[in-house]
Amino acid sequence: MFISKIVSILNAQRIPEHAGDAEISCLLTGARHLPAMEGCLFFALKNAGYDGHNCIEELYNKGVRHFVVQYIPEKMKDRTDACFLLVENTLEALRQLAAEHRKQFTVPVAGIAGDNGNTTVKEWLAYLLAADRKVVESPKSYYHPAGVPLAVWEMQPGDGIAIFEAERSKPGDMQRNREVIQPTVGVFTGVDEVFNGHFTTREQKIEEDMQLFTGVKTLIYCADHADIRQQVANHPALKEVPAFTWGTARGSTLRRQDTVIQNGNATLTATYKKEQLAITIPFTGKAAIENAMHCWAFMLLMKYPPKVIAKRMQTLPAVGIRMELKEAINNCSLISDGYPSGFQSLQMAVDFLNRQQQHAKKTVILLDFPPGRGYGENEWYAAIAQLLEANNVSRIIGIGQAVAQHAGEFTIEKKFFPDAESFLNNFPLSGFHDETILLKGVQTAAFEKIGSALQQKTYKTKLEINLDAIAHNLDYFRSKLTPGVRLMAMVKAFSYGSGSIEIAGLLQSRQVDYLGVASIDEGVKLRKAGIQTPVMVINPEEQHFGKMIAFQLEPEIYNLRTWRALLEYINSRTSPAPPMSVHIKLDTGMHRLGFEENDMPQLLEELKKIRQNGDGQPAVRIASVFSHLAASDNPQLDRFTHRQIVTFKRMAQQVQAACGYPVYRHLLNSAGISRFPEAQFDMVRLGIGLYGIGANETEQQCLKNISVLKTVISQIKQLPAGETVGYNRNHKVTREMRIGVIPIGYADGLPRKFGNGKGSVQVNEKQAPVIGNVCMDMCMIDLAGIMAQENDEVIIFGGTQPVTDVAKALETIPYEVFTNISQRVNRIYYQE
Repeated sequence: MFISKIVSILNAQRIPEHAGDAEISCLLTGARHLPAMEGCLFFALKNAGYDGHNCIEELYNKGVRHFVVQYIPEKMKDRTDACFLLVENTLEALRQLAAEHRKQFTVPVAGIAGDNGNTTVKEWLAYLLAADRKVVESPKSYYHPAGVPLAVWEMQPGDGIAIFEAERSKPGDMQRNREVIQPTVGVFTGVDEVFNGHFTTREQKIEEDMQLFTGVKTLIYCADHADIRQQVANHPALKEVPAFTWGTARGSTLRRQDTVIQNGNATLTATYKKEQLAITIPFTGKAAIENAMHCWAFMLLMKYPPKVIAKRMQTLPAVGIRMELKEAINNCSLISDGYPSGFQSLQMAVDFLNRQQQHAKKTVILLDFPPGRGYGENEWYAAIAQLLEANNVSRIIGIGQAVAQHAGEFTIEKKFFPDAESFLNNFPLSGFHDETILLKGVQTAAFEKIGSALQQKTYKTKLEINLDAIAHNLDYFRSKLTPGVRLMAMVKAFSYGSGSIEIAGLLQSRQVDYLGVASIDEGVKLRKAGIQTPVMVINPEEQHFGKMIAFQLEPEIYNLRTWRALLEYINSRTSPAPPMSVHIKLDTGMHRLGFEENDMPQLLEELKKIRQNGDGQPAVRIASVFSHLAASDNPQLDRFTHRQIVTFKRMAQQVQAACGYPVYRHLLNSAGISRFPEAQFDMVRLGIGLYGIGANETEQQCLKNISVLKTVISQIKQLPAGETVGYNRNHKVTREMRIGVIPIGYADGLPRKFGNGKGSVQVNEKQAPVIGNVCMDMCMIDLAGIMAQENDEVIIFGGTQPVTDVAKALETIPYEVFTNISQRVNRIYYQE
């Protein structure tokens, strides 16, 4: 599309007015993924936590010349070869452009909404249809405000069908998505029982999703949910829309009859137009069966012969929609990404690789996977080679016939193998050390085998950490801040048990202003991992001031002894050095660390007489003055909190006056950010809220759970009455019972207090009480009434088993549950 037409569609002001009429083929919303420079149009999106206008100079330097903006940055006003399209709202402009682009096409367009398996349904439909049609689909689970318009922009002449996911996060989202997608077929996957501040009932979620389907020619959904049936039937815009329903309910278009599980497969039978049909899928889980039913219904609607559908269903692939970051052998880090959906998927994976700063060396292990849309095989591998080189990847290891045939395209260090077996047999694993490895390809047995060989820990108890959820929570709290207020993210105590380096890397990429750690060792670890964001150390040790200076860490100063010890150390140095940044801690009522009001005269005197160093700069610079609220989450103590705020304001003002230059003030923790917005001052400190714990029920619904602690059932035993379970025979078996042994104990962070029926875990969506004493490395659970097998997954907390429930059973707080998790528990970080 030419710029002149885009100007007309957006009703934009073109600056300069007579800029050339370039042709645009690529839309960008970030500086990370640049498929090409020519033909790119950048939309500078702006929200509470992000301003895309800050990326314009970087993109310009990389060769991009066309920008849709809400304002022109000062530094760019003299770039006469840049073309700016000035609009009121860049996100709305992006939607407008995509909607206009969509109008060119008359092929079937499926819009998918709901909570249950949207991405899997989309991927499976693309797989089932690809043999006959050219399919365009949303990349990955493209869940951000710009995702839908960017996906729709990918539609091209010659496409046979389009499949797009739509996200619901707040009221009005689905209407906006409908205007862009303009679906002809709707697939509604249903709603779950997880609610947020915008949607507090199933009915509200259903009503919002129905907005996507207004105007579709057919709506596919499961008829077994009475509330969904009723809302569809009563919806004024859907009353006349033909429904293709599936389920066991009488009257379903595709009426499900029976399910037989055997040898890892599920065979489903159903009647359709009075004909008995059957399919077999290579999965047995409830979610997979429901996803397959949606796909079966869609294929029948598209008039595919039942035999063709059945044949294709037999080979449905596993959908690995997330990138996972794990600890690997020989001090390496491993990123595994089994989602082979086009070039953009590969760009995202390489970007994720680049965000990991633990190691300078970066290796990509690339397994054969099909070329992306618009690429022949030669162009595909040439583009991959260019991408890896542009992103400073150190070496490539290619596995498979296709990538090996294009070895000449790669100019970086390289090795190629015909298959996974050849790689594992001939490449010594000692050849990997102190590097970050990206494993990219189709999630097959070969992919899993390579990943298993490279992974450091095979312990079956693991903590899965959702980096997207952390980013969501960060953006939620940023949206609460007054413009200009900075944010310090707390990554102390191993990031509340989640892993400091990985979380800090994410926060650095999201441009937080400061990181907070408890000890010097935590700060040094971040610096050695390549974290450059300023770091405040809450509890510095006087004997390690030299290490703090060497690693540019900024200590909290909380009494005159520490202050004078620091000055003595700095003044003892013989060579001039830049001022050391420090943070003054005030005690306003918490009575933990900090200067009290009666200490202020001496502190102020000390601040005024800081000795100048050799080049006339002060030896110490006060970066901030701060205090800590004692009860910010307790409404009953708000009067005390307001007293703390007044006291802090008074004391901080004295410090600022003594310094004679701007000093940041910060007081609010996570709960304070939401409850006391008038006290945001210059910066806030975000801790437990970042990790998904809200100050109250309303806020909790707006945050996302970031982690799941899970394990498996190692063994199942059938015990007769009269037996006992565990140490000291604490659990008496009064009736015949079935128990499971799970490999998690107090050495993993599950307290002994959780045993003897006090706590429970989740097995196949049902609660299983922990019986007997919790052992060091394992514990036992009661499987009464639960269909379970050995190796079935067990959830300790996360998902529908909130950590707050575990904390309540232990008579403690979520902080303690998180930080108790032992470092021997395997951490797996993932991003959609």
